[in-house]
Amino acid sequence: MKPMHLAAAFCALVLSSAQAKEAAYPSQPIRLIVPFAPGSTSDTSGRVVAQQLASRLGQAVTVDNMPGADGRIGIMAAKNAPADGYTLVLGSWTNLSVNPIVIKDLPYDPLKDFKPISGVTRSMLGIAVPANSPYKTLADLVAAAKADPGRLNFGNFAWGYRLASEWFSNLAGIRFTPISYKSTSQMNTDLIGGQIDAAMDGVASLAPSVKAAKLRLLAVTGEKRHPEFPGVPTIRESGYPSYSIYGWSALMVRSETSDAITRRLVDTMKAVLDAPAVQEFAEKGGSELLKHDPEQMRAFHAKEMQTLRTVANQAGLVQ
Repeated sequence: MKPMHLAAAFCALVLSSAQAKEAAYPSQPIRLIVPFAPGSTSDTSGRVVAQQLASRLGQAVTVDNMPGADGRIGIMAAKNAPADGYTLVLGSWTNLSVNPIVIKDLPYDPLKDFKPISGVTRSMLGIAVPANSPYKTLADLVAAAKADPGRLNFGNFAWGYRLASEWFSNLAGIRFTPISYKSTSQMNTDLIGGQIDAAMDGVASLAPSVKAAKLRLLAVTGEKRHPEFPGVPTIRESGYPSYSIYGWSALMVRSETSDAITRRLVDTMKAVLDAPAVQEFAEKGGSELLKHDPEQMRAFHAKEMQTLRTVANQAGLVQ
């Protein structure tokens, strides 16, 4: 056989082998990287997704917690893994939308290096003050901040919350003094104790202290009111109609993953998010399912980055 024919035959053999592997997918266990610690919100949702995927794909799906560096460690592990569909990553607004804006020389590009399989969950944030605070409403807080710019301090424990609070401050025409924390628990302890005037956190994180009358929830960041706190208005309905932001997560794979494997995962995730057990999990956790297909998730992600980049530029926070 001539060399040219041998080369053609070899290429055909390689293509056939690749197609066979895709058709057999998955033929081995799958790893789901969660770039945050065990017990975190991302971890608990990741484990529910892993269990549901495993039951539908017929292969074990193991959760691999890789916390650190605001989710960068886990994201980089996913980026460096083979693009064969056997490594998935549960990305979040932190490592997919916030890090690219506030971290200089980030070693990954979330829009180029990864492609979405599906949204997973989204959760509202909330603005809270100590229970004995003189500020009974969001309007009270804004009025106090306008009366003495920079006097009131505002807690945050991650860049996403800082950007979310800066966005609100910009719309309201006010200025807080930001106080950064390394953990939500320490921030909320200081908030309860009155060491800081206000803070922004996930509603799920604030809820126990609000229900115990240790904190007062002034407003939530969703498009509509939170079902657990129907008496608390949204920021949007409080006079800032363009404001809405959530913490969110999405299932991602490397962008080079084949279309056939991607389609299998996309179809499977549709069934996962329709499962009653997953719906129940979201409701109990105070979140809602983010039923975005790849195209919708990509558009949502890009818009989110554009919004946060504008906010960061206005606040002088771009690195």
